[in-house]
Amino acid sequence: MSAAGIASQLLQFAIALALAPLLVGWVNQCRAWLQNKSAPSLFLPYFTIRKLFVKDAVVAEGASAIFRTTPYIVFGAMCCAAAIVPSLATDLPFARAADAIALVGLFALARVFIALAAMDIGTAFGSLGARREMLVGFLAEPALLMVLFTASLISGSTSLPTIVDTFAHRDLAIYPSLAFAGVAFTMVSLAENARIPVDNPATHLELTIIHEAMVLEYSARHLALIEWAAALKLFNYSCIGLALFFPWGIAAAEDGWLALLGAAPVLIVKLALGGFLLAVIETLSAKMRIFRAPEFLGTAFLLAVLAMLVNQMLGS
Repeated sequence: MSAAGIASQLLQFAIALALAPLLVGWVNQCRAWLQNKSAPSLFLPYFTIRKLFVKDAVVAEGASAIFRTTPYIVFGAMCCAAAIVPSLATDLPFARAADAIALVGLFALARVFIALAAMDIGTAFGSLGARREMLVGFLAEPALLMVLFTASLISGSTSLPTIVDTFAHRDLAIYPSLAFAGVAFTMVSLAENARIPVDNPATHLELTIIHEAMVLEYSARHLALIEWAAALKLFNYSCIGLALFFPWGIAAAEDGWLALLGAAPVLIVKLALGGFLLAVIETLSAKMRIFRAPEFLGTAFLLAVLAMLVNQMLGS
């Protein structure tokens, strides 16, 4: 375990924790601008998290230990995912302990616990949101795995650093399979992060909410961790997409300290562009009915399978 690897791991983890709320604020700001509305402050997510941390927590009567520990488990799972995904460099000591399949498992772990916590308190909203969340996860996870398997077939490994090294440091080539995989990943990312058209993070209407219904009973530090974890999840999915489809600028193990320092501004620029595109997609899309979500995610799964078939038939 080299000193450069430890430094890149710590720097990447610190950037993920610091920039995740900023990415959410940037998306909200861009969406407000595109809708000709007064934009909220870019740092509003930081202010919200700080305000929640200093409040006194109110726990629902009859809540078990699952309800109390879920925010810490969800936040910890998202932190582990941020340490695995190569956003700055591929020389990551933590990434050697888990591959792309384990990364999907971390997302599934967070989903299971937050659904259990929503049902634990016995409210109608919580149970409704938990059922919808498990429906979305049941359809989204296979599509995400197919996308990652397509990338692993090209690189010959399920390790994310190896995949990034393969895509970023070989001759420029066009992979038709990655085009289908990219569309599928975008659709899965929208669903997994509770974004339009699958969910609307800015509403509390019973007919539309999924994620917000599960966290209505949380307050203070528990809600702060949930909100921070949701921002980390969006950051992680953005970094996965950048690592798979736009890996340029990520420092390799042999590049040294200057490449690592140069990768940080490149990452910020790519995240800013990605956040703007996400705002554009949400502005141009309409919230679909919950019963249309299986069709949406089924299409994502078919595109991901098609990507694998194209890779097998064409070898690219």
